[in-house]
Amino acid sequence: MMRGRIVAAVDGSASSTAAVEWAAGDAQRRRLPLRIVHVCEQWALGIDSARYCAGALEAAADRARAISGDVEVVAEMLAGNVIDALILESASADSLVLGSRGMGGFAGMVLGSVGGAVAGHAAGTVVIVRGVVAVRHDLVVAGDDGSAGSRQAMAYAVEQARARHARLHVVYAWQAPAVSPYWAAYSHLLADSFQEEARAARARVTPWRNENPDVVITDEQVRGHPVAALTEATAAADLVVVGSRGRGGFSSAVLGSVSHGVLHHAACPVAVVRPHADEGVSWPV
Repeated sequence: MMRGRIVAAVDGSASSTAAVEWAAGDAQRRRLPLRIVHVCEQWALGIDSARYCAGALEAAADRARAISGDVEVVAEMLAGNVIDALILESASADSLVLGSRGMGGFAGMVLGSVGGAVAGHAAGTVVIVRGVVAVRHDLVVAGDDGSAGSRQAMAYAVEQARARHARLHVVYAWQAPAVSPYWAAYSHLLADSFQEEARAARARVTPWRNENPDVVITDEQVRGHPVAALTEATAAADLVVVGSRGRGGFSSAVLGSVSHGVLHHAACPVAVVRPHADEGVSWPV
């Protein structure tokens, strides 16, 4: 797992304020420096965008310093396209944190265009924060499907659980293939397939539990759609962690259907984990 600075993107919206607060808390827990950035775009209608951007950045930095204690906090104004600038920031960051919807988002949208684009194309881990976290559950949820992506997500989830002194709950969801209801005999094969997959999922958790005895790790195997299972688990979680692309993803897809679905439906912050190109990731075997 890459150890660098946490980068939080702000734009003056309530959503980005929540992201800064989350990032500051994460930096304090994990003892990582925090960098706050604001991409100042030129506005029309005579608005003094430079003054607004400076004010938003300063307010965010002050809020972060109040939360993070003695953690190093720096702030910088960036120019250019928001999405391109944030993707560039992600290349050297431990993680990039941003709100689910910015100033330009529609009220009915769960995930704004910037958040979706950055989560889909960032060079590393992206955390999307939907709103202020009011209740602490001491629980981190991680999605598992046996893919390399989910193993990388597990490494990040273990680190988060340890820093939070929280329990880590690993969810594996198995969705049965569609078959004709007239194929009654096939139901036995489906049940056997699920039991086999569930045993394999339980076995994948064991090495993580053995390698991290200081973290309480529980696991669950369910029949159902992964997005629905993970979304349900987030109702009482502080963070849900998923890989950027799972076992069922197309090789050209940057953001898989499960991570995309969880981003839109989770009730807590979502971390989409993608290793940097030059990052060596290790996990128990």
